[in-house]
Amino acid sequence: MFLGIDLGTSELKLLLLDEQHHIVATTGVPLTVQRPQPLWSEQQPADWWAALDQGMARLKAEHDAALAQVRGIGLSGQMHGAVALDGDGAVLRPAILWNDGRSGAQCAAMMAACPELPTITGNLAMPGFTAPKLAWMREHEPALFARVARVLLPKDWLRLQLSGEAVSEMSDAAGTLWLDVARRRWSPEALALTGLTEAHMPRLVEGSEASTTLKPELCARWGLQAGVVIAGGGGDNAASAVGMGVVKPGDGFLSLGTSGVIFLCNEAFSPNPDRAVHAFCHALPGTWHQMSVMLSAASALRWVTQTLGQPNEAALIEQVAALTPAQRQQAPIFLPYLSGERTPHNNPHAQGVFFGLTQAHGPADLGYAVLEGVGFGLLDGWQALQAGGGHADQLWLVGGGARSDWWARLLASLLDVRLVTGVGAEAGGALGAARLAWLAVGGTVAEVCRTPAVARVAEPDATLAASLRDRHARFQRLYAALRAEFG
Repeated sequence: MFLGIDLGTSELKLLLLDEQHHIVATTGVPLTVQRPQPLWSEQQPADWWAALDQGMARLKAEHDAALAQVRGIGLSGQMHGAVALDGDGAVLRPAILWNDGRSGAQCAAMMAACPELPTITGNLAMPGFTAPKLAWMREHEPALFARVARVLLPKDWLRLQLSGEAVSEMSDAAGTLWLDVARRRWSPEALALTGLTEAHMPRLVEGSEASTTLKPELCARWGLQAGVVIAGGGGDNAASAVGMGVVKPGDGFLSLGTSGVIFLCNEAFSPNPDRAVHAFCHALPGTWHQMSVMLSAASALRWVTQTLGQPNEAALIEQVAALTPAQRQQAPIFLPYLSGERTPHNNPHAQGVFFGLTQAHGPADLGYAVLEGVGFGLLDGWQALQAGGGHADQLWLVGGGARSDWWARLLASLLDVRLVTGVGAEAGGALGAARLAWLAVGGTVAEVCRTPAVARVAEPDATLAASLRDRHARFQRLYAALRAEFG
């Protein structure tokens, strides 16, 4: 039995997996994000631990026999977050999250000071990454920065609580802007840009390696056997890839979660920073991946659903699906940049826009505009990946947004690629984390990293795609026209 822990932005998920690939149990505990100032996005690490303890108590109450058989734990989590600790391991300030946009000026300064940074790290300096957050602390919170003894990523802070050891792994570390991604080691040059050294960093392992073991007191608290191994784990997208069996060159997936991600597995380090494409290590040794990332995907659908007072996302999509093709052509254009944007714009100041509203428009029109706008943003990212040589004949579709067949058909048509939803796709990073735990205690990639059974397929519709070309071109012109107005 293996336990996957996935520390998301809106929820902490737990999953128990047996050696016949059956998901024995899942549970989730919601999390909230604090936004004390414009562009800021923070969480209290103590809330992560409280959520984990609550979830484990629930599993113990409902699945104590299964928990007692757990041999390994895997960790997955939201990437890029900065958890700054003092010499005693105390948290110095709320964690600055992946969708925080405050450090734009620091990114520009880092790029100016080290033009070769994208060559080393595979990525442009973006506010979402960890290093610019510490540069921001150095400039705006110098007293706190002077006390920083260690910087950990969110899931790795949980590992510290679970084991007492500061360890990270390659896929998550690649999103810090401190890793030499080709060599899979910390970069002294990148660290120096933020006044830090390797002594401030956790030690590194591969995601499928054993990193440490669970504290004896926690084994007793939660009813686990002594000496349970904790795998290196993975950043959320790399872990999701392992959960879907996306582990070979040419494999890929599209994730419709809080953010929107297109992930392609590579056999070599393949950076394309000019288009704001991410090039990271995969969670398995000797593999890398490329990603296009947009910061608001299913979260944009959730936002418009709540703003319009609709019962839920499914109810709004049902109204959208009832629109005629002519009505969709007359819908507003929506720029989905509710939290800034990464690929291909690298613009933390980009904002959401409805353009072309009239009194004739109602909830269905606005809902359609959001679904389409997220699709256009994903298409921009897909084109950026293709410009760097990325290609896939099909993509697995994962995340909360994968529940909608209607949206899947729209996206397949826009990207002109077959989208396949697997059985258990909603398990995402938690399943991948459990699989990485399995690998860490002796499983093989061929045995563990299977692709799931196919639940649904969305094929591209050439007629639908043709009807969207003019609207996509208008979408791109609208961003270009408004870019200077975003600040």
